[in-house]
Order: sequence, then C-alpha cells, then structure tokens
Amino acid sequence: MSDPTIRPAALSDETTLADLDRRTWSPLHSVQPPPRPNDPFFTDRNRPDHLLIAEADGRTAGFIRLVAPTPLACNTHVRAIQGLAVDDWARGRGVARALLGAAYEEARRQGAVRITLRVLGHNAPARRLYESEGFAVEGVLPGEFLLEGEYVDDVLMGRAL
Repeated sequence: MSDPTIRPAALSDETTLADLDRRTWSPLHSVQPPPRPNDPFFTDRNRPDHLLIAEADGRTAGFIRLVAPTPLACNTHVRAIQGLAVDDWARGRGVARALLGAAYEEARRQGAVRITLRVLGHNAPARRLYESEGFAVEGVLPGEFLLEGEYVDDVLMGRAL
C-alpha cells in the first residue's frame, strides 16, 4: 500500500464516506445505531469542513472528524475528534496515525492548543492507539452506555497540541 495522503472532504465525497461509514460501523466504537443505506452522511452537524480523508492506492482509506467541542467562545482553544474510521483493507498500515497527525495540524491551524476525544471503554485497540499518540485518560463515565446488553464506560481522553 502506498503512503496515505490526507485531504479535506468535499460534498462530492458523500457517497464514498457513507459507504465507508456503513462498512466500518461497529458497537465496539459507536453508540449510534448502524447507518442505513439511504441515510445521508453529511448533515448540519457533520459537514465536509469537519472531515479529513485519507487516500491510498487511489481509493479512500479512512476519515477523521474534527470539530469544536462546544459553541462557547471560552472553549475555542480546544478541538475534539468525534469520529475516526479506517477501511478494513487499510488497517495496520499507518492510516489512523496519518489522520491523527493531520488532525493535530488542522487543530493548530484553527488556533487550538488542546485536543480531546471520547472512546468506549471496551475499545482496547483504539485506546492503545490514542495512548501511543500522547492522549491521557482525563475522565471516565462508568456504565454510560448500554450496548448489546452490556454496560460500557465512556472514556474522555485529551492531550496538548
């Protein structure tokens, strides 16, 4: 696989991103119900300017969603990662790390000095990745979600930029 390149999303990416979102959805990392075939990917809360896309070997390998965590002026120095997906064929090849690196750069460009995310407690692979990238656990909401009959912690992680 070629090294991933990262670019901003465009409206024309909607179908590709919707397909990727459906293929990668799992209760390991999502509290939302599975996306349905005709659900729009882009919405008022999930716009193209929130996403960076990784491409490799001429196709979409993954995406990351970076947003302001709140609309408050006193919180503009923080950005939040609210979604990271890598297609199965591209896993283990540095795509997630490339997306995270691009998110750090974009967050800094937007004036952020800190970045946060939330990850489900049972998602050990994601937690290991984030810890290896310098994220630390900053809070845990025990049993916050009931997923497939199991209570799952919501883990807040953050790091300085």
